[in-house]
Amino acid sequence: MDFKALIAGEIVSALEVVYGEAGVTAEVVAGALELPPDPSMGDYAYPCFRLAKVLRKAPPMISDALAGAIDGFPGRVESVKGYLNFYIDRALYAGEVVGEVLAAGEQYGSGTDGAGKTVCLDYSSINIAKRFHIGHLPSTIIGNALRNIYDFLGYRTVSINHLGDWGTQFGKMIAAYKLWGDRETVEKGGVDEMVKLYVRFNAEAKENPALDDQGRAWFKAIEDGNEEALAIFEWFKRVTLEDAARVYEILGIRFDSYAGESFYNDKMGPVIDELREKGLLKKDQGAEIVDLEQWGMPPAIILRSDGATLYATRDIAAAKYRHDTYDFAKCLYVVAYQQDLHFKQIFKVMELLGWDWAKGCEHVNFGMVSYEGQTLSTREGRIVYLEDLLNQSIAKALEIIREKSPDLENKEEVARQVGVGAVVYYGLYNNRIKDVDFWWDRALNFDGETGPYCQYTYARASSVLRKAGEVSAEPDYSALSDAEAQDVVRLLEQFPALVREAANRNEPSLITRYTAELSKAFNKFYYERRILDDDLGARAARIALTKAARQTLGTALRLIGIAATERM
Repeated sequence: MDFKALIAGEIVSALEVVYGEAGVTAEVVAGALELPPDPSMGDYAYPCFRLAKVLRKAPPMISDALAGAIDGFPGRVESVKGYLNFYIDRALYAGEVVGEVLAAGEQYGSGTDGAGKTVCLDYSSINIAKRFHIGHLPSTIIGNALRNIYDFLGYRTVSINHLGDWGTQFGKMIAAYKLWGDRETVEKGGVDEMVKLYVRFNAEAKENPALDDQGRAWFKAIEDGNEEALAIFEWFKRVTLEDAARVYEILGIRFDSYAGESFYNDKMGPVIDELREKGLLKKDQGAEIVDLEQWGMPPAIILRSDGATLYATRDIAAAKYRHDTYDFAKCLYVVAYQQDLHFKQIFKVMELLGWDWAKGCEHVNFGMVSYEGQTLSTREGRIVYLEDLLNQSIAKALEIIREKSPDLENKEEVARQVGVGAVVYYGLYNNRIKDVDFWWDRALNFDGETGPYCQYTYARASSVLRKAGEVSAEPDYSALSDAEAQDVVRLLEQFPALVREAANRNEPSLITRYTAELSKAFNKFYYERRILDDDLGARAARIALTKAARQTLGTALRLIGIAATERM
């Protein structure tokens, strides 16, 4: 039963009875229905204030009149200070919601909203010749969660790891390698050795600025297709991707494309030509720019004075390539907020080019990440590598599990799920625009709003269902009329709308926080109500609610990239 549609229909019918044709549709009414912050105020509430101007009456008078005219609603209706509060019959409400959840199975909350539409997601975007560090965590896990959410809603998704494999820094890397490195040492030390060379180069360049000229010269050699420069560059790239693959495997993340910045070298020319043809390029101190002053932005530099391209040039070419290749409805760029201006500039340039499809490009920005109060800097050598962080988290989870559940089978696998889940959950809990400061004692806490707490709740529900065994009795849903059960039912009903809101806002934290709320509500129900009751009808109803809660919690966890653990 669609309770929102039912309530909206009742309100429209009452409006016709009391006031005649009010010009309000059921769809509009349904969109205005609110979820009261306190269940004592009803399951749904309709604010009559928006009708006051049309009907020329005070909202309390309207709500009083409508409450008296509604007689087909399965429950009760109250008029309170201009609000119509609807209280659905508890047994009916529980039966309808739990029945729908169980009937839909793991597809509960999914949909065909995105049928025939493609979403490209640009995320993670690690840098070549640098190890995968904690600074890349937000982009990686936000992007992965969004991919899962869009997949769940029926979109075709294309995940793109837009590798940072272009720029002067690669010339500096080659210069450092030629000055102080050797192939055997780099092969053995991998990315760690390359990072040492990079840090050394930047330190020595402070004393000897001429080194920067060598770096620029080597980068120009890459651009010009110099055989030696390209060979070293491709070697750096292979070693880096092998290193990153271990991290992606731990996180359970995959990509459809690893087309990085260098992929677009031969695709920038046509874009630059089109900019010229449409009169958008201007000379400015030798560089070629698109003037954005009238839109309150600095110019977008397309070509530097030495003819080299920039991020903007490549990102515009990449957007066109993605549209031509995938025909996307949306192209999401999961990149830190420091790039807000950059994306505003390139989106405006694409608009000026007349590319109508550019309105589907969105910058999904996020805050910065630090580690136990310390800011991070690769250049200064102050970094936390993500692989190390994940392995430490897994090791710490294993210690806790050995202490709390010494008889648990597959401790190592459970520790992996819990350790990885703790890191991912911590990174996704707050609104994405907020900065994240990672602390072990908070992330691995088994109490409160953490990944381990939600995974433990899922395991608890699984344990109850194993003990319950087969249930043959018909559920007596009146046994779910208590406040604890109704809190769980209410959260279950909200899940499909929440998934869509998370997609509309590109905000995975909505689902992360939902898992915490559902876990808290279920645990309260677990402690306050005897699930395996002697009354078979009550027992069947509470088991059904446990199944529905467990299933929905597991789905929500998987959407944000966290494993649901059967035993802990």
